[in-house]
Amino acid sequence: MRFLPDAGQRAFAGSLHALLSAAGTPAVARDWARGDHARGRALWSRIAGAGVFGLAVAEEYGGAGPHPVELALAFVELGRHAVPGPLAETVGAAVLLAGSAPARRFLPGLAAGTDLATVAAPGGWAVDGDAASVRLRPAPEGLYLSTAPPGPVRRSLDPARRLTRLAPAGELLRADPPYDRALLWTRLATAAQALGVGLALLDRTVDHVRARTQFGVPVGSFQAVKHRLADARTALEFARPLVFGAAISLCPAEVAAAKLAAGEAAYTTARTALHLHGAIGYTAEYDLSLWLTKARALRSAWGTPEECRDLVLTQGL
Repeated sequence: MRFLPDAGQRAFAGSLHALLSAAGTPAVARDWARGDHARGRALWSRIAGAGVFGLAVAEEYGGAGPHPVELALAFVELGRHAVPGPLAETVGAAVLLAGSAPARRFLPGLAAGTDLATVAAPGGWAVDGDAASVRLRPAPEGLYLSTAPPGPVRRSLDPARRLTRLAPAGELLRADPPYDRALLWTRLATAAQALGVGLALLDRTVDHVRARTQFGVPVGSFQAVKHRLADARTALEFARPLVFGAAISLCPAEVAAAKLAAGEAAYTTARTALHLHGAIGYTAEYDLSLWLTKARALRSAWGTPEECRDLVLTQGL
């Protein structure tokens, strides 16, 4: 089976790439990490205007979905450009609310980008709860809308993924939320985002070793450097069809395999990028750090490597 996008899908991904290339996303991400969401919200509206969040929302609520393949294509570009915000969490929230009585209350805003949503992980921590207007807290008895202000912001490994603890009290939205389906879509979006992060790290590292010289020749001409880059490229290219194959099937084991492969490939590429950049790669002021920290954070988000590996082994492919 071939997992190549068609002409329309390539045009969609290309237009999103062009939009984000002109948006100055590194500066937006740095503002977001400081708690200044103005430029991030403006970019969020433009991304929503391109139809990204509507891919997880049915037409009756103002979306165009569900379209998991196109969503995966979009999230590769969001990862490639280090776009901040609760991206995968907004997708998960849309799936949690779909088909329920509150869907018409929340989903049009999510599709249009006027609302940002986050979903608490086990333990109560949520990504960007201070920026989100829709804060969902799953519980055994149902899905709650957290109406109280979130707790203090806790910095994570990725400064642009700000963690807040959601208050346990709130409004019960539905008693039968589709937790498994929401996790599936959130995990798929995270896998695609990680793949994009890895591709950006590889591109930036290739440019760096071409420009940097030692002994009068580019560092990239050294055999050992070529081997490291080839290993990173191979890992990413093996992860790519798994991501898009999982988007077609939406099989839990295949999505877990895609999340595992994309997360490990991005993490491997991050380690290679850090090694080949040398000391400058460790500095927070250097833009490479935006992707380095995101690769590490996405590796464990919505399914650690161990959890995904266990799911693949128990359910099989």
